[in-house]
Parts: sequence; C-alpha cells; structure tokens
Amino acid sequence: MSGDGRDDEGLIAVARVMKTRGVRGEVAAEMLTDFPERFDGLEEMIAVTPAGERRALKVEGSWLHGGRVVLKFEGYDTPEAARELVGYELTVPEAEAVELEEGEFFDWQLAGCRVETVGGRRLGAVVDVLHYGAAPLLVVRGDDGRDRLIPLAESICVEIDVRRQLIRVDPPEGLIEQ
Repeated sequence: MSGDGRDDEGLIAVARVMKTRGVRGEVAAEMLTDFPERFDGLEEMIAVTPAGERRALKVEGSWLHGGRVVLKFEGYDTPEAARELVGYELTVPEAEAVELEEGEFFDWQLAGCRVETVGGRRLGAVVDVLHYGAAPLLVVRGDDGRDRLIPLAESICVEIDVRRQLIRVDPPEGLIEQ
C-alpha cells in the first residue's frame, strides 16, 4: 500500500541523504521507499535540494547497510564534497516507479484524495499515511481541522479511485464519531 514518496513535478522521492559515510565520498540515505531493490542497477538520480533546485547525479554504486542505502555518486570523491548532498532528496522520474500490484497504491497517490462514506458524507481529505502495524492508517483531515485515522483495509476502504482522487469508506460503527 505504500512505496515511493512523490515530489509534485513528476519525480518520486526514494531516499533522503542523512550523512556522509566513509572516506571516498559515499553518503548514507534514509530510504523513502518500501522497495530497497529499486536501487539495484540504478544509473542516475535527480537530487532535489532543500531549496527545490534539481541536480542530475550519476550513481557509481549503491548497497544496503544498517537499514539505510549507501550511495556513491560520480564527482563526489571525498567526505567534504559529499557533505553538500546532506539533506537532499534523491528522486527518480515517475515513469521509473516500481510497478505495484492491482489494489496497491503509493502514499503520494492517496495524499489529497477526498474521503467520503458510502452514504455520501464527506469526511475530509487524506493528508498522510501512517505505517505502524498490520494495516496502514489514512490520516483524514476534516473541514473542521480535526484529523481522523482510518485503517487502509479493504473491508473499510471499499473504493479507491486515485484518478478521481476519491476514497469511499464503509466504516464500522464507532470508527467515525458524529
């Protein structure tokens, strides 16, 4: 149900550089994807600076270490040079997104979807997707500014149409208070 994070210009964020690592200019990055294998054979990434600027980076190597991905980029051969990348989001074009099975969605596809009950009552819009335990939770912000947590389970989210930005829910009694 999760997957790659999304930038608003057709880029999908797959990692965020946390720190430099080693003496050859490698960086350790937090993975923003449920698909660590997506880094295998990756030749190029687009770095997005905290200011929103984009830079193409050629990947010389990548490997997983301690729950993070370690990346080596061409032209960044010292820890001092690689320090510039700390805080950058590492992205790939949307066209290179990992293909999901039917009924699976990236978090960025769900964000912004309006949520209503099968009876037509508007509950709000998805502002976040939390991943703790068995089923992810949709964070739905109502017009009143209150957030509701709705499990992203087939028995509750009976229709998800990301093209129409609509999620219809059939909540059990007590899940959504009046």
